[in-house]
Amino acid sequence: MKFFFRFTLLALMLVVVALLSAVAAMRFAIHGQVVQVPSVIGMTPAEAERAVTAAGLQLEIERQFYSAQVAEGHIMLQVPSSGTKVRRGWQVRVAESIGPQRVAIPDVTKQSERAAEWNIRRRGLDVASTAAMQMPGIPADQVLAQSPLPNASGVAAPKISLLLTAPTEPPAYVMPSFVGQPLGTVSRTLQDAGFKLGLVTMAPPVVPSGNVPPAAPAPASSAPPQPSPASVIVVQSPAAGQKILAGATVNFEVR
Repeated sequence: MKFFFRFTLLALMLVVVALLSAVAAMRFAIHGQVVQVPSVIGMTPAEAERAVTAAGLQLEIERQFYSAQVAEGHIMLQVPSSGTKVRRGWQVRVAESIGPQRVAIPDVTKQSERAAEWNIRRRGLDVASTAAMQMPGIPADQVLAQSPLPNASGVAAPKISLLLTAPTEPPAYVMPSFVGQPLGTVSRTLQDAGFKLGLVTMAPPVVPSGNVPPAAPAPASSAPPQPSPASVIVVQSPAAGQKILAGATVNFEVR
């Protein structure tokens, strides 16, 4: 019996030791991957790359800014900040100084997008973003406004955002129902409203149901019926209720 208790106690001790070893190994594995972000502010991109790589991290130069305090070609901002503990392989994003602003911001308002972009890039600047809005009475693809403003000083980044005029869309309408109306009247209504009469075809004949005897076949020499102003509309395209633009073409089937 004493031997059994000793054996059980030894087994429990071994289990406890194994659990403690597993916990210690896990903590070592987790915390062994944590590194401290070095300070790269004031370094050149090459120096920052070496410092970050040595710490097991990655460097990403995201933006460039004007700065009168940080020399051109040196790091002025970093994220995460120095001293932050992160996992190995983490990315350190930095901004590079391009020195004080030495280029005048051009006035590109009232220019086309292509001309404005050319004038911006030839000065060593870049287009940050573009947006468009409709402006009645102003041609499409014209610069309405810019940011920064022309000849602005103290600009943060060598980029200009543009607001352009968008093409004006034709007015939209809801298609009315013309079914049951004569073709001649509807044609005049469409033309007066600025729409176009498209293809007009004869609808297939109605097949009689029940025991009604079929109609006698038409003589071979008779011509098929043709649409006339008195023909009644039975099908229209676009259908009633659909959205149509000014100048759209409308097709009909008539009887």
